[in-house]
This record gives sequence, C-alpha cells and structure tokens, in this order.
Amino acid sequence: MKNQPHLGARPSSVTQRSPGGLQTLPVGGKRDSYVYVPSSYDPAAPMPLVLLLHGAGGHAHDDLRILLHLADSEGLILLAPASNSSTWDIINRRTYDADVELVDAALAHVFARYAIDRERLAIGGFSDGASYALTLGLANGDLFTHVIAFSPGFIGPMESSGEPKIFISHGTEDEVLPVNPCSRSIVKQLRRLEYTLVYDEFDGGHIIPAEVAKFALDWLMGRIT
Repeated sequence: MKNQPHLGARPSSVTQRSPGGLQTLPVGGKRDSYVYVPSSYDPAAPMPLVLLLHGAGGHAHDDLRILLHLADSEGLILLAPASNSSTWDIINRRTYDADVELVDAALAHVFARYAIDRERLAIGGFSDGASYALTLGLANGDLFTHVIAFSPGFIGPMESSGEPKIFISHGTEDEVLPVNPCSRSIVKQLRRLEYTLVYDEFDGGHIIPAEVAKFALDWLMGRIT
C-alpha cells in the first residue's frame, strides 16, 4: 500500500535507437497499457513526453486519443497506462497502491529506452484521469514539469513537491462533474497556493473539444503562456 503517490522513475541518458509506433507495455497490470513513439524519434533529439490517464470506465486507448492525432506533427511521446479497475486506485479504493506502481513501472520502461525532454515532461488526463493527473502531478512536481487536466473533479490527498505548471479546462454545461464545485474550486485552491496556472472554461459538456486539446498542447510546447 502507498500512503503517498510518490514515483521513483526518472529519465536517463539514452543513446540507443528504440522502436517507434504504438507498442504494448510489458509492465503487468490487469489491462494493456501503451506507449506511442513518433517515427521521427531520434535519441540525439529528446522528445517531450505526455503521460495520459483515462476517465472512469475508460481504457488506455481512450488516453491516447486525446493527443494521438497531434503526436507525429508535434514530436510527442505518449504514454497511456490502464488502471487495474474501472478507475484509479485513490478514487476506487481510497488508497494509493497498484495503479501508482503501474504508472511508475510504465515511466521506468520508457525512460530506459527513449530520450525525454526533461523541460516538457507532462502528466494529463480527462475526468477521473484529470483528477489523478493533478494528484500525481502535484505530488511529483520534481518529475513532471506540466500538468494537463481536462474536466477534473478534485485533487486527491498527497504531499506536494516542486512547482509544475498547470493547465485546466472545463465545460460550463458539464453534468457529470459540474464546473462550479470542481474546476472552479480547484483553480481557486491552486491560485491561493501560487501555482502557475492557465484555466480554459468553454461552452459545452463533459468533453474535450479539439480546439481545447490543441490549446493545451500549444501551452505545453511554450507557444502560449
């Protein structure tokens, strides 16, 4: 059991060329997890990495769809683990355990094989995955430089570390996780703590509009501040 969601994996110096494309990760878990590496990957030019977390009832393929259509053009490595149950451990079981271990193993696998841009190492997700991304991202701000939360519900209990930059978006008509008690409350909390934060509220429901995903990626790549 993990009382705090601390991750031990760290990027390393990688010089070998590893395979590109979509790959299933050999890291255990009850469901398949994936990594996507653009064909343009070159170990001499470290790529940004985004760890993507799915919503409740979702799967790792759902994580990938958030940014997969932009990965090749932007040169992004995407890492998509699947929770062991229908959603992530702190939400489903009120503790940190197997899912934190799985995320750590997935990161370690990728860090050992691919050169990662340590200035753009992000964690993100949608719905429950956004809540988990905020939780893991703030607890491991000495690893993650950016946190991307699409329609989060809350931040789980943890001890924060580091100062990651944060992007949050939410639809004003969201009936699954209403914006007022969720993102608006989270944003107030994070601003009180003086995190660097961009908040994008849009007209719509519990979705990630294409333009919002692109906005988040432009922010990650430093084109928007």
